[in-house]
Amino acid sequence: MVHLRPATASDAELIHALIVELATYEREPDAVEATPDTLRTQLAADPPPFECLLVAPAPDQEPVGMALFFHNYSTWRGKRGVYLEDLFVRPSARGQGFGLALLRALAQLARERDCPRLDWAVLDWNEPAIEFYRRLGAEPLREWTTFRLSGEALARLACGD
Repeated sequence: MVHLRPATASDAELIHALIVELATYEREPDAVEATPDTLRTQLAADPPPFECLLVAPAPDQEPVGMALFFHNYSTWRGKRGVYLEDLFVRPSARGQGFGLALLRALAQLARERDCPRLDWAVLDWNEPAIEFYRRLGAEPLREWTTFRLSGEALARLACGD
């Protein structure tokens, strides 16, 4: 059995723990700057900058995974979409349908909110995830390259240097 529920501010410690576990899996264990307090504050905001679904084997059991997401916007479609920032299921719970349940719930939410697409990124070395997504019918966007501006480079650009 699979139980899904939206996260609330009271889930901040759990969400933080899952984020740290994901960062460790993605070989970046020291990269997490978010804290339970920042997550709690953001989840309590109106509107919150992100939403999160939690998945557990049963309503009275500890969640074993999450899907943290927010809305983006497609200028070509003229509609908002759903961007999945983090999908994570604890290793001990993988292969039991929890990831599928989270993605199915996000697909349903996207349709309910009239969002024509659900987007996410996956590390190119994460073959198990890539194969899972392909089995669902997801397509890699090979012609797109993700860029990021942060740290000193962001500061230099902001200052006009």
